[in-house]
Amino acid sequence: MGTKTTCKTKEMSVTQKHVLFLIALGAIFFFPFLGNVHLFDWDEINFAESAREMIETNDYFRVQINYEPFWEKPPFFFWLQVVSMKIFGINEFAARFPNALLGIISLVTIYFIGKKLISDKFGLIWSMVYFASFLPHMYFKSGIIDPFFNFFIFLSLFFLILTIEKPTTRKTNALISGIFIGLAIITKGPVGLLLLVLTLIVYLIAKKGRVNIKPISVVIFFFSSLGVTFLWFGYETITNSPWFILEFIHYQIELLTEPVAGHQQPFYYHFVVVLLGCFPMSILAIPMFFKKQPNIPYNLLLWMKILFWVVMILFTIVETKIVHYSSMSYLPLSFLSAIYLYFFLGLKEKKIELKALKISYITIGTIFGTLLTIVPIVFKNHTWITPYIKDDFAVASFQNPINWGGWEFIFGLLFLAGLFWSLIYFIKEKVNQFLTVLVFATGTTLLGYSIFIVPKIEQFSQGPAIDFYESMQGKDVYVTTLGFKSYGQYFYTLFPPRTEKDEIEVLKNNYKKSLATPNSYDANELNSLTNEWLLKGNIDKDVYLVTKITKREEMKLYTDISFIENKGGFDFYVRKHN
Repeated sequence: MGTKTTCKTKEMSVTQKHVLFLIALGAIFFFPFLGNVHLFDWDEINFAESAREMIETNDYFRVQINYEPFWEKPPFFFWLQVVSMKIFGINEFAARFPNALLGIISLVTIYFIGKKLISDKFGLIWSMVYFASFLPHMYFKSGIIDPFFNFFIFLSLFFLILTIEKPTTRKTNALISGIFIGLAIITKGPVGLLLLVLTLIVYLIAKKGRVNIKPISVVIFFFSSLGVTFLWFGYETITNSPWFILEFIHYQIELLTEPVAGHQQPFYYHFVVVLLGCFPMSILAIPMFFKKQPNIPYNLLLWMKILFWVVMILFTIVETKIVHYSSMSYLPLSFLSAIYLYFFLGLKEKKIELKALKISYITIGTIFGTLLTIVPIVFKNHTWITPYIKDDFAVASFQNPINWGGWEFIFGLLFLAGLFWSLIYFIKEKVNQFLTVLVFATGTTLLGYSIFIVPKIEQFSQGPAIDFYESMQGKDVYVTTLGFKSYGQYFYTLFPPRTEKDEIEVLKNNYKKSLATPNSYDANELNSLTNEWLLKGNIDKDVYLVTKITKREEMKLYTDISFIENKGGFDFYVRKHN
């Protein structure tokens, strides 16, 4: 009896030690300098602005941009940002805080899932390889929706698997699975349910229908997910009629069938993104697509392979292609790479395979490290490349004075050093040491980049415009962009809701009244109409305009608009109210 108690105590202490390690890892590398750089157009600023406008209007169910209905996203992530902003203020740190916190939660969650399924060691390997991979790590330092969306889908799938494979807790697991997919739906939309259903269908086909799904589980899943989604879809429909929800659904269909907002890429786009952006787990996972399944509970290896391919194929077919659309593949990919490290690394009969893997690992890693090294060098010595750049905006952006120290390339060298050091342990098949080196090489490199390099690159890409928006805070003026789309002028001017006396508000109301169905107006048409009025109409206050230098010839046509200054690739103008 005493021996059993001692063993249990020891096991608990190991678990606690690992959990504390993962929490410390996230706290050290996800939170510091989280607000060190402006939010990036479009998504980061877009989402933060929707949260800010919820606070300004005290309307937490209607998602808005520029105080007009914004039907591209449900509100759950914005609710989290609202809470964060009420604690930390309206700033970059608050906008990114929910994802940084989720980073820690994700590491601990997959550790416990891995521990429950296989072993404590496997759970730790899985968490560490996920942390050490570039894009998953970076997303936890961002203000975009996808980390929460992916987390909810993954947990929903995990409990769906338990619903099928564990008869004794079937009802409870179906309930939890439904709750999590409901949260995914009100985070980003019905595509979360689509991914789950497609994964289940492919699994049923793979198992030739020999899957034990009880009708009661389906009923519980349906009503629990419906109950969660009713928090927004139902409330919005009852309160404001179904037009907003219908516009939302229409936009989701448009994303799937058309290249929205110019996001059209070649069909192999997401495979390249995942292969390069998810290093090293993308390389480590490759052998698992060709290996026979080891003894893992609940056919989980098959489920993870199916989930990965469903995500990759679906978003390859989808016309709109954005980097984070395939980010749901990161979790199953990290699982596959952890399985390889835990079960297969070091099997002597697979020397040819291991050699190929080592070559791939060092090749992709070296490419990454080299890019991280040369990026700050190129930005500091931009005259090396500007003669070959045909984009006038990019060339002018390089002229924006940025104080490069000349030493920033050391972060790329740091990663390269960690890469080759980790390779030594990989060759020796010492998994713990291999991952430890990778974790700290990736974490330190990306933290150093976020502190010393990304803010300088941001000054090249959008910094002058953001600085100008911030200079307009508290002024009773109109601020808009011309020739390019941005959400920065909304968030960084901190402009309040328009009053009924504002000319723009009158313009909007007249436009809506002129329509047969005022609720179904075209937001792009409304924005175009507003900009036309700001450029030529009878304005009631000064108008400040931000353009790219490529619009200079066109701006000469507006005789009552005066040039203020140029910074980098941006020009700034004013139209005075007489």
